[in-house]
Amino acid sequence: MGVITRGFSGRGRRDENLPPGQYLTKDFPVLSAGPTPRIDIDRWEFGITTETGMRHRWSWAELLALPSESVTVDVHCVTKWSKLGTTWQGVSVDTLLQDVESAGDFTLVHSYGGYTTNLPLEDLVDGRAWVAYRYDEEPIAAEHGGPARLLVPHLYFWKSAKWVREIQLLLEDEPGFWESAGYHNYGDPWREQRYWGD
Repeated sequence: MGVITRGFSGRGRRDENLPPGQYLTKDFPVLSAGPTPRIDIDRWEFGITTETGMRHRWSWAELLALPSESVTVDVHCVTKWSKLGTTWQGVSVDTLLQDVESAGDFTLVHSYGGYTTNLPLEDLVDGRAWVAYRYDEEPIAAEHGGPARLLVPHLYFWKSAKWVREIQLLLEDEPGFWESAGYHNYGDPWREQRYWGD
C-alpha cells in the first residue's frame, strides 16, 4: 500500500484554454513600456503603408463607418497572466487590407507614443486580427490602448499593440521594441515563446 502525504490532492485539472506557464486573472492588468499617450479623436488616424510607400489612411469617423465585428477571445500576457472570454469590437485587418496591394510578407506595427512590434502578415489576416475600439461594450480606456489597439489574440499580448497608428508592410522582417530587447520574435503562448531562444 502506498503512502500518501496528508493534504496532498494532486495538481488538479488544468484549464484546457490556458497555455503552459500561465495563470488566470479576473482583473485586467495594465502593463506599458512608457507613458500612456492621450490621442484626440479629431486628430487620430490609422494607416497602412506598403513597401513602396503607398499610404492608405482612415480617420476615426472613417474607421467607425467600416463593417465591424464583435469577437470573444482569450488573451495571454508574456508576464504569465491570462484572461479568458474577453469581448472586443473592431474592424478586421482583412477589411482594412481589401484595397491594399503589397508583395510584403511582414509587418511592423507602429503606435502613438513610439512603440513598435513585428508580425508576419499571415498572422493578421484570415480573421485572426482586428483594430479594436471597444472592450466589454465600452470604448477602450487609454491605459488599455484606447482609442484603438491591435488585437492579435493567438499571440502573446505585447503583439496586440496599444494605441495603434499604422501597419507598415515590409519585404523583410524587422524586430520591434520588445523583440529588439530580447523577447521572442514570434510569441506563441502555446509554445511558451517568451524570449529569444525559447
